[in-house]
Amino acid sequence: MEIKKAIITAASQTQRTLPLQTLVDRDGATKTALRILIEEVLAAGVEEVCVVTCPGDQPAYAAAAGGQGGRLHFVEQSAARGYGHAVFCAREFVGEAPFLLLVGDHLYVSGGKKRAAQQLVEIAGAENCAVSAVQATHESKLPYYGAVGGRLVAGRKGLYEISEVIEKPTPTEAEQRLIVPGLRAGHYLCFFGMHVLTPAVMSLLGKEVARAAGGSVNLSTILAQLAKRERYLAGELEGRRYDIGVRYGLLTAQLALALDGQDRDEVLSGLVELLARRGMK
Repeated sequence: MEIKKAIITAASQTQRTLPLQTLVDRDGATKTALRILIEEVLAAGVEEVCVVTCPGDQPAYAAAAGGQGGRLHFVEQSAARGYGHAVFCAREFVGEAPFLLLVGDHLYVSGGKKRAAQQLVEIAGAENCAVSAVQATHESKLPYYGAVGGRLVAGRKGLYEISEVIEKPTPTEAEQRLIVPGLRAGHYLCFFGMHVLTPAVMSLLGKEVARAAGGSVNLSTILAQLAKRERYLAGELEGRRYDIGVRYGLLTAQLALALDGQDRDEVLSGLVELLARRGMK
């Protein structure tokens, strides 16, 4: 399975400005979150990227992308009909090809030589199936994420056969349906905001969009169907996701990028000095 196309969703009314926020990247350069995401997927071997935006947002996003030539495309989600519908808006862009999918309000820091997107693409290529990146997450964070249940693939660390997908489950639902052997008590495999998906997803989305008749379409519902239809895996990657839409999320992401970059020592010295000053008060 070769992944040459990627979708970045950025059409949520409450999060549409987040990908336009600026940070200092690992290389010390000031970039928008959108540009950091685009560089993430291009480093994974992706050749073309489609950004799904709200109507009228394309000029701001094109400027924020930092110039990607003919590799960058845009489509609009004309009505707020949910995450699944936003993905479906890019159906003509992906055609019948598998694709990498990212949300525009998350950033990723791997801490290693391979970025998170590259790790995920390589897993999907080796396993020849859809794979969603997941991260063990405390139950207190369940209201923010979709979560999966399943079993460990024999002989493979951090790779799971998905049997259940639930969007923002309650702790009771998670305890009853999403237990994964080997995880710490009170922790569940929650989505990382990054997926490699097969053409079957667009087909399933098309049916759900028609059925919803103008209503909202949830991607997790489609992924639950995918798990019943074909082999679908969850993979724990080396690295962490940072949701820049939560309180102090942008600050936390900036610290993670800085501590993973070329100016790590300078940043650490500044943090130590700041903490020392606070401690003297």
